[in-house]
Amino acid sequence: MTLIKSISGFRGTIGGKPGDTLNPLDIVKSVSAYATLRKPLVGKFDKKIVVGRDARISGEMVSHCVCGTLMGMGFDVVNIGLASTPTTEIAVTAENAVGGIILTASHNPRQWNALKLLDEKGEFLGPQAAAEVVRLADEGDFEYADVDNLGHYCEKPIYDQYHIDMVKNLALVDVDAIRNANFSVCLDTVNSVGGIILPKLLEQLGVKNVKVLNGEANGEFAHNPEPLRQHLDEICGVMSEGGYDLGCVCDPDVDRLAFIQEDGEMYGEEYTLVTCADWVLQHTPGNTVSNLSSTRALRDVTEKYGCQYNASAVGEVNVVTLMKKTGAVIGGEGNGGVIYPAAHPGRDALVGIAIMLTFMAKTGKKASELRAQYPPYFIAKNRIDLQKGTDVDAILAKVKDMYKDERVTDIDGVKIDFADEWVHLRKSNTEPIIRVYSEAHTMEAADALGKKIMDVVYSMI
Repeated sequence: MTLIKSISGFRGTIGGKPGDTLNPLDIVKSVSAYATLRKPLVGKFDKKIVVGRDARISGEMVSHCVCGTLMGMGFDVVNIGLASTPTTEIAVTAENAVGGIILTASHNPRQWNALKLLDEKGEFLGPQAAAEVVRLADEGDFEYADVDNLGHYCEKPIYDQYHIDMVKNLALVDVDAIRNANFSVCLDTVNSVGGIILPKLLEQLGVKNVKVLNGEANGEFAHNPEPLRQHLDEICGVMSEGGYDLGCVCDPDVDRLAFIQEDGEMYGEEYTLVTCADWVLQHTPGNTVSNLSSTRALRDVTEKYGCQYNASAVGEVNVVTLMKKTGAVIGGEGNGGVIYPAAHPGRDALVGIAIMLTFMAKTGKKASELRAQYPPYFIAKNRIDLQKGTDVDAILAKVKDMYKDERVTDIDGVKIDFADEWVHLRKSNTEPIIRVYSEAHTMEAADALGKKIMDVVYSMI
């Protein structure tokens, strides 16, 4: 069964039988349920819902299902076409819409797609609202509009430029400094919408020499679309040959960002947020937030400026909620997700690229020199594939009890903080696995810690 319903939306593989996959029938049910919950906001906001999609092969089919269903529910559809997740989020508020739907399965392989559901603020639905959408979809408790009240449809492919203009106008982005630095940048946009918007962004930031790898937005991902080192031999090889100041890699919907140094070495996706936060905190001191599975380096950098760091449960909606509660000036997730409220409250690779290039331009430092100034932490990311009938909650409860003498956090799975390392176990919201993240001052120590806890879990399964 590959249809997963969570606070992240509805995600699954294309094809198969109803109830098991992300097929037309289940798409219609899911969108109908979502639209039902948006109806009470009509009047306060326009009767519009924004739809954007990444370049997945199934995107056109899914888009037709989604747009037709929304019209059938009486909503006017603003289809912005091939667009990044952050672009779609921004379009919701620009259109004064009651919500938005992003058609993307993020880093999942080509056979997957998903419906990411947004509220009227262009933010992901909270857990309660998301749970209600699932309930309505399962029960079929919705009603369609009659012929005189069907919604209308329009295409509005203007929001890439709208998004780029917003980034260029940020107070902490210095376009003149970037232009004068005469940077050369290599991109890997994994055959999705990053290949459309990122070259435009760099051109308008004044970067004249740009090499794009896998830039055709055809959905035929040239490599595994998750921006991890084991998938990035091509761009790392190009960078190692010299001639480029920075390599930038995004996922298919352009909300995650990984940097490659000028020497071909990975900058480390955990340090994307850390670096952007450093630049922001230098100019606008304030609180920061990341999730429990993110590096301690953000905490260290935040405290260096006399500010407070807080950790949330995993998931963008949880990070954003805590950022608002604590008045954070920047936050995000260690998977390369930068959330800068001065732009908008969502992960945004365009914002991360612009801040990084500004930081490099204003300091005159190479990417490798910036990376060297941060505390050396290494995160090992492992996974435990679940067996049928496994009681994961019971296992996590046992792990928590075994390590009760350590600092344990259980707001999202179980995180065990030791003196100079930590391990975090949690059920994935999008895949039937337990994610095991562990951090220490060397990769060997981090991986050993993760494997040690994994052995404990395997002994219980």
